[in-house]
Amino acid sequence: MDSQQLPALVLGTNSNIHQTVFSCNGVNNKRMTRLSEAELYEFMQSIIAMNPDIKDPFYVLDLGSVKCIMDQWNSKLPKVRPFYAVKRNPDPIFLTSLAMLGSDFDCASQAEVKAVLALGVSADRIIFANTCKSEAHLKYAASVGVNLATYDSPYEIEKIKKMHPKCALLLQIKVGETKIGALPEEVIPLLRAAHMAHLPVVGVAFHLGTAVRHPEVYCAAIASAKMVFDTTVQLGMPKMYMLDIGGGFTAGPQFCEAADTINFALPFYFGNEQSLEIISEPGRFFAESSFTLVMNIIGKRVRGSLREYWINDGLYGSMTNMLNDPNCATGTIKPLAVESSPDNPTCHGLKTYQSTVYGPICNCFGTILTNYQLPELNVNDWLVFSGMGAYSSSAGYKFNCCDTTAIRTYLAYSKRGEPSMKENKI
Repeated sequence: MDSQQLPALVLGTNSNIHQTVFSCNGVNNKRMTRLSEAELYEFMQSIIAMNPDIKDPFYVLDLGSVKCIMDQWNSKLPKVRPFYAVKRNPDPIFLTSLAMLGSDFDCASQAEVKAVLALGVSADRIIFANTCKSEAHLKYAASVGVNLATYDSPYEIEKIKKMHPKCALLLQIKVGETKIGALPEEVIPLLRAAHMAHLPVVGVAFHLGTAVRHPEVYCAAIASAKMVFDTTVQLGMPKMYMLDIGGGFTAGPQFCEAADTINFALPFYFGNEQSLEIISEPGRFFAESSFTLVMNIIGKRVRGSLREYWINDGLYGSMTNMLNDPNCATGTIKPLAVESSPDNPTCHGLKTYQSTVYGPICNCFGTILTNYQLPELNVNDWLVFSGMGAYSSSAGYKFNCCDTTAIRTYLAYSKRGEPSMKENKI
């Protein structure tokens, strides 16, 4: 990739600019695919070369990866409509690409609803998937036409009746160890309470969370949802037509296994529901592998065979997912040695040393890596962290003057014979 192909273009958050960029890029183009490792490294080197005096951390968002992940979803779960969980990563360009690829959106707050609507997405493509919403947020949802929400308590019914009486509901049922959802003995009272409040319960939702290790739990969850569908009919209430199978998906073989289980369970339990609408709330699945985080080495210490490095972001910044999310599956960590090894920036074949990596804050809990094998690196070299798209930019703290909201995101994708890239400052 020639650095001359990188336009000096900084994008804001204006949805019209987003639409123009993506129509030019051809985000739906079938030839668009993931960057190879060589393309990614060349792209990162071009970014660094363009701004040699700027050592700030930055993200690379691979739009080709986003498209490939959406293609995988549509191939494995063609009957399930994805509502991306915005809380995982609210990057506006990322949201725009998902919207143009056909995803709808799961929002958990007024701010998330506003962010999605600002991109030109219609309100009927949003579900307010938070079982405990403030009255102010419900009032806002009513004002903009977001008319589908989840609930799991009678107190939520009271709020919705007061602030958003035209809202349709999904009864969230508890499955697994999640804190959210109605217990089996609460289902009938909650259905009756919503009916008495003249709020239509149009379906059932569940969320298994990201700790799913055995895909057969989807069978049990779908079976439980079918029991609620049948209970509604027995109570003489209007027939349900929507099933929300939640999120918790991760890319790779685990997703394929989960999809196979879901594709078996849905016709087994819901084969007689001809008009059933099936939705889901994937977050990590789309966000995690689409982003790479690149950070500069700002300090070094050598103690015998141990190498210690300090980088300019860490666990209280854009790597807070590693601190707070027990299911964080951060990908590979590799060097980009533009300072110490410009002819071999990937350090291929070089001797490695036991290394510790610290974040920049003056805090004893800022250790990122221990006993990790890295080549000999110097100040102003870089470390590349893949798989950093989920709960990274969205959950970082403003601590010790580190501001994750100021981290620049560069957009790239690979087309067969026609590489392309853009730059975005969020």
